[in-house]
Amino acid sequence: MNSKHKTVFIAFSSQKGGVGKSTFTTLLASTLHYRLGYNVAVFDADFPQHSLMKMKSRDLAMVMENEHLKKLAYKQFTTINKKAYPIMQHKADSVLEAAQEFLNTSPVAVDVVFFDLPGTVNTPGILKALAGMHHIFTPITADRVVMESTLIFTQLLQDVIMKKGETSIETINLFWNQVDGRESTPLYEIYNQLMEQLGLSLMQSQIKNSNRFRKESEENSKTVFRSTVMSPDERLMKACQLDQFINEFLKIIQL
Repeated sequence: MNSKHKTVFIAFSSQKGGVGKSTFTTLLASTLHYRLGYNVAVFDADFPQHSLMKMKSRDLAMVMENEHLKKLAYKQFTTINKKAYPIMQHKADSVLEAAQEFLNTSPVAVDVVFFDLPGTVNTPGILKALAGMHHIFTPITADRVVMESTLIFTQLLQDVIMKKGETSIETINLFWNQVDGRESTPLYEIYNQLMEQLGLSLMQSQIKNSNRFRKESEENSKTVFRSTVMSPDERLMKACQLDQFINEFLKIIQL
């Protein structure tokens, strides 16, 4: 393999369940791999749920049972002329070694590896795994409990990991998720100021609250949004401003 080729390790990480780590991992992996021409691999270390492994079999079944999606998938795969990205299951404490081993034996040069890690700092090996990432992205919502646990977690990462210098982390990026376009709550202002005072990086892009995140497994759907085997529909991406998020994401990780 080309030794100059740098593979970027990325985790969507959060201390709070249900903020969309697995969803964002899938959306970004699928956009980069199926639409933007990068080679992607995913490690699902979110034990015991392993929701990405389960998602992949559901996604394949959904495509096979829906004529419209089957045609879309066929068109996609004949156009890009490459396979679906691999999703591998692994425990957090040795996931970095597993990823390295995978890269050493991969027949194609992999551009990005996404890691879906457990949402709690007391999982064995989780801090070591996080310290092995180049970029960490943390979705936040304007909710006091989410913000408190996120700020504590992000401070911990910054203090413990960044100071020791034995880390690969280049950036830690928070971003607003599930933003209701109609409400301009004073909470956002307060939190934005707080994050600035703490020296945390907040992305400019905000993901708008869209019911697409929830209701997409309808049987006869003509479009897909969150899928491990197809890239998200462009109109649905625009609706929640995921397209802007992806542009900013690519600038940060400098592929």
